[in-house]
Amino acid sequence: MARIAAIKESLDKALRDESKFWTKYFGKFEKQTGVDRLYIFLGVVGFVALYLVFGIGQQLVCNVFGSVYPAYCSMKALESPKKDDDTKWLTYWVVFAVFTIIEYFSDSILCWFPVYWLFKCLFYIWLMAPIENNGSLIVYRRLIRPNFLRYHHKVDDFIASAQDAAVKAAANALSTEKQD
Repeated sequence: MARIAAIKESLDKALRDESKFWTKYFGKFEKQTGVDRLYIFLGVVGFVALYLVFGIGQQLVCNVFGSVYPAYCSMKALESPKKDDDTKWLTYWVVFAVFTIIEYFSDSILCWFPVYWLFKCLFYIWLMAPIENNGSLIVYRRLIRPNFLRYHHKVDDFIASAQDAAVKAAANALSTEKQD
């Protein structure tokens, strides 16, 4: 119970934080309805969760959710003088890209599960959570980084040989074209 109370208190504090853009909207709805903003927030979350299970266009909603807010935060990070926020959002995009590639091959199976889009959105929330050790850092450090360190030399060699082959092919094409 203490953990639930702490989460409730943290959510309530975030919903009343005057530096956040959503505070004025929740304040307005709270004043109009007489319902506490925490319960309004929980109602919105419940509605979105139900929509992601039973609605139409869940894939679009989920992908917009997983890309619009992170893109906005990435642009803000690029414009800030700090490097830490850049690293945080670059890590998110690396994990997002790897997940998107993996999902491409399993999507035709997974999309038949009614709660797939809800779990995918929850996964995105975990990846971008505003905590120090969020999901994107965990996935990157435990899964992606070790494999990158193991194979990046082979990938670099492959890219270099592909570039060389492309340059040779272009040079051959240009020399053949000039001879005609």
